[in-house]
Amino acid sequence: MRTCIATEKLTLDDDLVIAGDNAVALARLPEASFDLIYMDPPFNTGRAQLRRTLAVSADPDGAHVGFGGRRYRTSLLSKLAYDDEFGDYLAFLEPRLRRARDLLAADGTLYFHIDYREAHYCKLLLDEVFGREAFLNELIWSYDYGAKPRRRWPAKHDTILVYVRTPGGHHFDCEAVEREPYMAPGLVSAEKAARGKRPTDVWFHTIVPTNGREKTGYPTQKPEGVLRRIVAASSHPGGWCLDPFAGSGTLGAVCRQLGRRFVLIDHNPEAIAVICARLGVTRLPGREARTARARAARA
Repeated sequence: MRTCIATEKLTLDDDLVIAGDNAVALARLPEASFDLIYMDPPFNTGRAQLRRTLAVSADPDGAHVGFGGRRYRTSLLSKLAYDDEFGDYLAFLEPRLRRARDLLAADGTLYFHIDYREAHYCKLLLDEVFGREAFLNELIWSYDYGAKPRRRWPAKHDTILVYVRTPGGHHFDCEAVEREPYMAPGLVSAEKAARGKRPTDVWFHTIVPTNGREKTGYPTQKPEGVLRRIVAASSHPGGWCLDPFAGSGTLGAVCRQLGRRFVLIDHNPEAIAVICARLGVTRLPGREARTARARAARA
């Protein structure tokens, strides 16, 4: 594994940890190279939202069917920000999603991880970029941790939207995914209960325990168990996987366990430091190391 910065020439000759702007790095990676792209962007939490306007127009080839069998299509017409520090959220995501589509192999798959605040807006954007026919699944990752408000149902899930590069031509190995216990084992045969069942599109999985072996201290770290299902199902042994918002480097850790190659990108020097420590790399790229030291000095 080697580390580099986003402005360098990037070749897939070894596992990569790339420090810098993912838009720059994505543009330098070779197209149609990745079995799997996992994107876990900032969730835009706790801020005022955007007002989006949908345009509806008649289209004989449109995906929607209305009254009298007439077909139509929808598209995002405008985005109006109001008092929002992240008011350009979709504009931030769109070029990265378009480039991600280009980077997927013909049988490749994108897993887009988001929370309930932005999932419905991102779904519309992904429909535009990949096409509605490329939508494969909406996965719900359910957990039980943190505060539980008394005036509404506690929000205890994330959404993972799954899109494929080629509708109907994607790789998916259901037998490679770890099975889970039946919730009612007494209702199935002893053989089935012992073997367990394949996960559905609702995943009950704990967050990373504060005292667990996985814990790196990174605030938005995702558990290896969730990524392991994704990597096992949607990449080939020895295939390349990409995470443009790498954070604590969970995708890389899982790829190592499962015999996949990986590219991890993050602009945050602290995240790069966590990834390097987790994956056994002792030295950051020179420029990023200097940036991290300068930020620490200013703090």
